[in-house]
Amino acid sequence: MSFKQRMLDFFNRKRSVQLGGGEQAIKKQISMGKLTARERIKMLLDEGSFHEYDLFVEHKCQDFGMDKKNLPADGVITGTGKISGHPVCIFAQDFTVAGGSLGLMHAKKITKIMDHAVKLGVPLIGINDSGGARIQEGVNSLAGYGEIFYRNTLASGVIPQISVILGPCAGGAVYSPALTDFVFVVDKISKMFITGPEVIKTVLGEDISMEELGGARVHTTISGNAHFFAASEHECFEQIKKLVSFIPWNNRKKADPFPPKPPRKGQPIESIIPTEPTVPYDVRSIIRAVCDDSDFFEIHEHWAANIVVGFARMNGETVGVVGNQPLVLAGVLDVDSSDKAARFIRFCDAFNVPLVTFVDLPGYLPGVDQEHSGVIRHGAKVLYAYSEATVPKITVILRKAYGGGYIAMCSRHLGADFVFAWPTAEIAVMGPEGAANIIFRNEIAAAPDPDAVRKQKIQEYTEKFANPYIAAANGHIDAVIEPAETRDFIIHAIEVAAHKIESRPRKKHGIPPF
Repeated sequence: MSFKQRMLDFFNRKRSVQLGGGEQAIKKQISMGKLTARERIKMLLDEGSFHEYDLFVEHKCQDFGMDKKNLPADGVITGTGKISGHPVCIFAQDFTVAGGSLGLMHAKKITKIMDHAVKLGVPLIGINDSGGARIQEGVNSLAGYGEIFYRNTLASGVIPQISVILGPCAGGAVYSPALTDFVFVVDKISKMFITGPEVIKTVLGEDISMEELGGARVHTTISGNAHFFAASEHECFEQIKKLVSFIPWNNRKKADPFPPKPPRKGQPIESIIPTEPTVPYDVRSIIRAVCDDSDFFEIHEHWAANIVVGFARMNGETVGVVGNQPLVLAGVLDVDSSDKAARFIRFCDAFNVPLVTFVDLPGYLPGVDQEHSGVIRHGAKVLYAYSEATVPKITVILRKAYGGGYIAMCSRHLGADFVFAWPTAEIAVMGPEGAANIIFRNEIAAAPDPDAVRKQKIQEYTEKFANPYIAAANGHIDAVIEPAETRDFIIHAIEVAAHKIESRPRKKHGIPPF
């Protein structure tokens, strides 16, 4: 046999690794309700767009019988492709090959495609499905994780980083997704945890299932580690495709514009907010009433629901939306909602996405639990994120804006470019009832009919302070607008602020209240 023929045979044998860990391993993967790594890439990317790299990379481990093991593609598939015509870099761990375990060469394949993503200025998508570090490779596996974490950090704010958890992601492996911008999980498939149920039972004597410990619902509702929840892998990939349509490729670009569309006809915006100030409503109805095609792509929907964040379009341009949610805890800011909002605000600022904020809150959540959980430190993250952001910032005060909550929700004092308020807005140090009880305490107590005097003083305080006109008279609000004018005012504000120039003190970086 000629040398050329031997090389062709070698090439064909290597190309056969597309079967992954073999038919039996693939059948086991399917029996767990999971797609294979290559099926996932094919389903996510545009048809025929995937180009694989480093197919011939092999592990170098010689210990524990590893010298006799052939691990196709070393358990991870890397390459480039397109989503809706947009280029992306991608890697997908192959659980059918040694449980997708990470060794040094496995890690080098991942870090190489990460470096490509930064150099090329395109989003990075990582599909995680791995049993963790390859024990046979010892500290080399740990070194591989460290190299990945380092690159996650360098790429942060430069390119969008998307993590998809489609199997186990345990131990040190979970920190790479935690360092990325968006984490997607799928019900009954995704598992994220530092220590498994067996360890917890051994150390703490507690019985807990893997699903209860670190399943998809846990991380989208309790821990907040995941941003998007899906019932199937197909639904998950559709979510990723939609996200990519809203965000830019890198921090030097803006998101691609779409043809402008008016909001769909529905409930008139002026009738969404109840006349009674204590009656809740869904702030997402306000958002959909003003954004293009009423299309609002919510992020972290199931966690810290007292604040709503997500992407929408205004006149075809992507905007990041933050809004207090009166349906949950009256829309107050607390530990988790502060973290949620601050992280989203910083993403938008890093990637040139204008911020639109809808305000309706009585302030920060009071209580011993919140104080002990660090609401001061966590609440300061919102102040920091808004103050730090230099993208166009537009704020609309819908109803209540009291105390520290008024300041925190992108007020003029934190650098908002435009602040608008509806005529029904109440802007004050605190709610009229609480303020009247303090200011007129002695007068109410001495009155023959305290309840009647209290009502009178509440009304008096409301008329004098709890309205938008005092703030407008002092220049803290740019315009008091009718609800029906909201979309036009926001679009115009974004257009005129599109090329704003804002100078900041020279520094290496700030120190947020992490």
